[in-house]
Amino acid sequence: MSDVRLQWDGGRVHDSVRGAAARGLRKGAEHLLTEANRTVPIREGTLMRSGVADVDEKALEATVSYDTPYAVRQHEETTYRHAPGRRAKWLELTLAEQRRQIQKLIDDEIRRALRG
Repeated sequence: MSDVRLQWDGGRVHDSVRGAAARGLRKGAEHLLTEANRTVPIREGTLMRSGVADVDEKALEATVSYDTPYAVRQHEETTYRHAPGRRAKWLELTLAEQRRQIQKLIDDEIRRALRG
């Protein structure tokens, strides 16, 4: 019978999984931004173009935001009329709709890191 040796490099595994989680968060945030832009209220496109996906790799947190003086009001005001297919609460609703897909993007990156 042959000897089997196993060397555990926990630090490397930890770093690899954190990196994969950050990549997954980035993919998830970019996916959310892309999907949210499909229903963002649009007149001239300024609001849509102001959308940004960002990841804090140290904290492992992702954000998607829109940066115009009226972004919050457009998002929250449910009585505004929008073009067909456009809506208030576009970011909040899209996150709820895409939650499983975003989680899958993160999970897939972590699985790849654990296999590699």
